[in-house]
Amino acid sequence: MARVAVLLGGLSPERPVSLSSGKGCADALRRLGHDVIEIDPQNPNWISELADAAPDAVFNALHGEWGEDGRTQGVLDYLKLPYTHSGVLASALAMDKDKSKAVFAQAGLPLANGKLMHRLEAAKGHPMPAPYVVKPNAQGSSVGIFIVREGANRPPEQLLDPDWTFGEEVLVEEFIDGKELTVAVMHDRGALAVTEIFVTSDGDWYDFDAKYSSGGSRHVVPANIPQSVADQCMRAAEAAHHALGCRGVSRSDFRYDPKTDRLALLEVNTQPGMTPTSLTPEQAAHVGLSYDQLVQWILEDASWPR
Repeated sequence: MARVAVLLGGLSPERPVSLSSGKGCADALRRLGHDVIEIDPQNPNWISELADAAPDAVFNALHGEWGEDGRTQGVLDYLKLPYTHSGVLASALAMDKDKSKAVFAQAGLPLANGKLMHRLEAAKGHPMPAPYVVKPNAQGSSVGIFIVREGANRPPEQLLDPDWTFGEEVLVEEFIDGKELTVAVMHDRGALAVTEIFVTSDGDWYDFDAKYSSGGSRHVVPANIPQSVADQCMRAAEAAHHALGCRGVSRSDFRYDPKTDRLALLEVNTQPGMTPTSLTPEQAAHVGLSYDQLVQWILEDASWPR
């Protein structure tokens, strides 16, 4: 039995997702016989609370800014506490979509064409021919993302919103039509499977609501794609995981256009969701690992040096 501090909630727009992930992981850890304390970094005294708890390990169930971007990992390094998932550098690189794309390009991975821009500059006029995607450079869970379709008169007006809270830099990328695919990677055993995601909510793409609302999406695992494409996805996910220097579990998202046989890696999530609708536990179950077994494996991986 270990004393485990579960970090959940936090300060990012993904707070509700983290609360759900964290509760699921904390409950699993208790079922596994561990002594669990839940800590929410929304509390300004969370670092003192964590130090006073003196856990054997920290299970980081935070998502997005201040949890998944290297900053919390730096605090945990300073406190000399073992923690789950990736370290400072890998977390920071993965959260910065433009910088992670540079790493992926160096590794020879398939990518969508795009460029980094200030949001106000991107709002002046179409920065590339439609269809294209505008996404915050350092957010997760599809928050603040817009697809500009063919025939649109101008870029998304939300980019001009004075209350915009998703950072000043946006990544503008070509939109690749086709299938939404994702692959989870466990550090010492490789890629688990390829899941195809179908949106069943009112939206027409895999946005925040489709990801986390009950019935918002349907997942097919293994994906109904040629085996050669599935193999390419799984090898690319493993290569991306290692190129960034990830540990623990990561999840890579792809688009695949069967008409042109084109695959593009979109991003790597260093702390994929562990909610009831999350993809990584689903893939683990597909290869014979229960939710609790996956949580235990993630915890045991925390003992590795950063």
